[in-house]
Amino acid sequence: MADINKLKNEGRLRRKIRSRSKLFGTAERPRLVVYKSLNQIYAQLLDDQKSICITGASSLSKELRGMKMPKKEKSVKVGELIAAKAKERGIQAVVFDRSGYPYHGRIKALADGARKGGLKF
Repeated sequence: MADINKLKNEGRLRRKIRSRSKLFGTAERPRLVVYKSLNQIYAQLLDDQKSICITGASSLSKELRGMKMPKKEKSVKVGELIAAKAKERGIQAVVFDRSGYPYHGRIKALADGARKGGLKF
């Protein structure tokens, strides 16, 4: 079983590197990076020109901590939270970096939540 998980992660990392070579975030249009673990989901806005993290949100953020809900619903809330934090900083458009994950499930839910919050991809 461990070998299968290792192969899956290696494939994801290959896809991540391949897509990362084409995506670039600026101050006006930062890169929205998504990472998911077994139980949590994380999102960050990155400016690749300055190599800085503008803001971030996760299912462990103080606004969402302690809420009992399914993982997909948490992903939507994280998307809405990152959109709200981006709006506070005057960011309206982002480049979506799914980090090699397939665009469905929790990744799609986070993207839909960010769009619902007002971000444009």
